Amino acid sequence: MSLFGKRTSFEVPCTVEIEQTSESLHAHVILDGDIEIRPGDEVTVHDAPTAIAFGERIVVRRTATVVRAGLWEGLRARLEGYLELTELYEVSFSNGRVS
Repeated sequence: MSLFGKRTSFEVPCTVEIEQTSESLHAHVILDGDIEIRPGDEVTVHDAPTAIAFGERIVVRRTATVVRAGLWEGLRARLEGYLELTELYEVSFSNGRVS
């Protein structure tokens, strides 16, 4: 892990899958190798397709750049994620009946 704001980066091959059909609307990026993406890290896929026609599914190979977060950026991302999650605790789920 990089320390005190120093960021490191590396390139890695990846697979991009995009589908826009009546059954599914999704886009996935799978990095080659066993690369763990941690809070605050950034992944940029180079020359990725951005749109496809309805009814299509494409799978392409591309290169991605992974930029590792520094210590402070990683801690900030974890804290922000925790605070955003706690906002969900304020929402209650009920069956709609008032007793």
